[in-house]
Amino acid sequence: MATIYTHASANIRKTWLLVSLLFILIIAIFWAFSLAYQNPVILWFGVAFSLLMNIASFWWSHKLVLAMSGAKPVSERENPELHRIVENLAITAGLPKPRVYFINDPSPNAFATGRDPKHAVVAVTRGLLERLDRTELEGVLAHELSHIGNRDMLISTIVVVLAGMVAIVSDIFLRMTWFGGLRSNDRNNRAGAIIMAVALIGAILAPLAAMLIRLAVSRRREFLADASGVLLTRYPEGLANALHKISADPRPLANAHTATAHLFFENPFKADASQAGGRRTPWIVKIFMTHPPIEDRIRALQGMNL
Repeated sequence: MATIYTHASANIRKTWLLVSLLFILIIAIFWAFSLAYQNPVILWFGVAFSLLMNIASFWWSHKLVLAMSGAKPVSERENPELHRIVENLAITAGLPKPRVYFINDPSPNAFATGRDPKHAVVAVTRGLLERLDRTELEGVLAHELSHIGNRDMLISTIVVVLAGMVAIVSDIFLRMTWFGGLRSNDRNNRAGAIIMAVALIGAILAPLAAMLIRLAVSRRREFLADASGVLLTRYPEGLANALHKISADPRPLANAHTATAHLFFENPFKADASQAGGRRTPWIVKIFMTHPPIEDRIRALQGMNL
């Protein structure tokens, strides 16, 4: 029978498999472009530019996320109970206590960000503090601290930037081809025409594939954070009850953005609020979701053995 430890290990393996596939995809698309344009510099430029974009995003993205969400720092004097819960969970997880931020929004939600555990931030909404009891709040915060401990900020930054790079480069390639970016002798060469056809198909399909991989990684990290969070609280029911309450609230987050939706505890747009009624989510809908369906997360929690 699967335990919480095997559940976490399986999610880690699947996450790195998906990240590897995304790396392979972006290398493949640059390789195809370098063949089509008979210029190997394109491949090396693409790899170097991707690395630079990842480093820049990883270093500064947390400041942008806090500004976009409208989060403000909350002192220990303003909310001692919240700080006490965060500190106790951080000690249990062996992490530095993250800075605590507050979002004045009635929609119950939370997120964690920061380039590493020493610079981490946990943000909660007013709705989360109003709707959840202590055990449920501990479950949500343990989930967010697990994102910090599992280095999900690094993984999500890599995946988002690489997926964006695939979309941008594919768009550039299609525009160059449309406006006659290739030499005429390339078009008359049969092998060159085949390479060009493959490159064009790849340029059209690659952004979709990259997006699906990015979403799959996001869902895997949510399952892993659920499992890791339960290891901290030793109380799966608290997190499961929190998921029930949060998913039943139909109010979307006022400052929700597609670029940061994957960071939140639950989809801030509340597009899947109907899941609270117990209906199963079709698989075609699942693959385009930033978060696993609520019923799947609760089922996974109920099937865990401590």
